[in-house]
Amino acid sequence: MSRLFKLYLLSYNSLLALGWTLSLFKILSNFSLTKSVSGTYASAGELICFLQTIAFLEVIHGAIGIVPSGVLFPLMQWGGRTHFLLAVVRGINEVIRYLHYAINSTGNPPYWITYLRYTAFIVLYPIGVAPGEMWLMYQALPFIKAKNLYADFFAFLPFSYYTFVVILLIFYPFLWLKLYLHLFKQRSSKLLNQHKKKKI
Repeated sequence: MSRLFKLYLLSYNSLLALGWTLSLFKILSNFSLTKSVSGTYASAGELICFLQTIAFLEVIHGAIGIVPSGVLFPLMQWGGRTHFLLAVVRGINEVIRYLHYAINSTGNPPYWITYLRYTAFIVLYPIGVAPGEMWLMYQALPFIKAKNLYADFFAFLPFSYYTFVVILLIFYPFLWLKLYLHLFKQRSSKLLNQHKKKKI
């Protein structure tokens, strides 16, 4: 990888790590003061949406080959997160992930940060998906139906947004499981490589 790409990845991941840390700080500090979920989300919601939108660059990174992740799994991950954001759980996860990416782009990160990066998802990911993304989609169904949400966009399709979300909820666990198992394979590979480097 060229020095220019390394510098770009260091800048990108450092900014994302900083952004997610700031959003997590805003969420936790606001919630400790107000005990209000809606107010807490409002305190960092725009920043979180901005950060998550920018994260589409990771799909492009895989597509052009500056990172070895490929396109499919980053796209699945980005799509799921973007469709419904879960502020606190996603915030914690992204702080770890982007901190690891930033340190990794400068050379070899410490083993503990790599271990944390490829272990935290085991607990955080199921929490984010089941009580997070899926529950939010399920709770939103009556509102989507009553408001006929995105009717203009879906007018050209043979199904409504409500139907799309129902179908998505049915397939979500299977799509998620495929990605979750992939993350375990990735974890084994990364930790094994890091352990070998540590021994050398």
